[in-house]
Amino acid sequence: MNMKRILKYMYLVLIVGIAISCTKNEIEYQSDTIGDVAEFQLHYYVPINAVSTNYIYKVEVNSQLYANSLAPLSTYSAIPGGDVGRFYTVAPGSVNFKLYMGTAQTLVYDKNVTLATGKQNVFVYDFAKDPIVFDNGYPYSANLTMDTDSACYVKFYNFLYEKAGIPSTLKLQYQYTDPRTKGLVNIGKPVAFGETTGWQPVKVVKSIFISYGYNKVDFSIKIVDAAGNLTGDLQVWNSTKFIPYTGPFTEYIGRRYHHVLAGMRAESPSASVRAFTAL
Repeated sequence: MNMKRILKYMYLVLIVGIAISCTKNEIEYQSDTIGDVAEFQLHYYVPINAVSTNYIYKVEVNSQLYANSLAPLSTYSAIPGGDVGRFYTVAPGSVNFKLYMGTAQTLVYDKNVTLATGKQNVFVYDFAKDPIVFDNGYPYSANLTMDTDSACYVKFYNFLYEKAGIPSTLKLQYQYTDPRTKGLVNIGKPVAFGETTGWQPVKVVKSIFISYGYNKVDFSIKIVDAAGNLTGDLQVWNSTKFIPYTGPFTEYIGRRYHHVLAGMRAESPSASVRAFTAL
């Protein structure tokens, strides 16, 4: 038997031996699977002044501590913060949320809501009312970049109040200015109070050709009448007069952003859109 044949048989024996060894001794890694749990991000958009005394210094979910004074939940913001794409988990079903305001940790919110399996966004917008839960829309679709012209995704929410304790009855159309044509482009369909457009593409033209890809995008809001017609710009109080709402944001290609309109249209704190990065 020549050397080449001997090596061939030795190789086959080695392969069979490895296969038998792997069958008898499976390699396992220590890990925790998420399983059927509810994942959530908590958004705090009650129309109050954005000052530290109104921050939430303790959050309890089903009587378990989820956030404390080391990283308080600030007004017009969300937790978990830090790196994007983070969620808290809890068992699906009825979930109790308790929010404690200020360094004295005064209980200001104690409500139940039903959470489903999967990712969702929980919005507290009134201390006296149950939160509104939105499906997060995960898994996200991918963006395809062509030359310097591509898109990010924006999800607009309407939590506009007219005055204290009075949610706005206006139906609103969120728009952005196309960076090439300079024309206005609708972002999804018009939404009423407590509604969202869902994820919608927004065109972004790179400011620098050889780069990750970002640029400033100008956003605006139109009022929609009962017949579905755009009747003009949303006017908001700026402490001295009413002005058309506009809001520029720097957006990155492939990223996803929650754009939340909150505050009061005709009183202070004045309404504005706050952005929270989802991806």
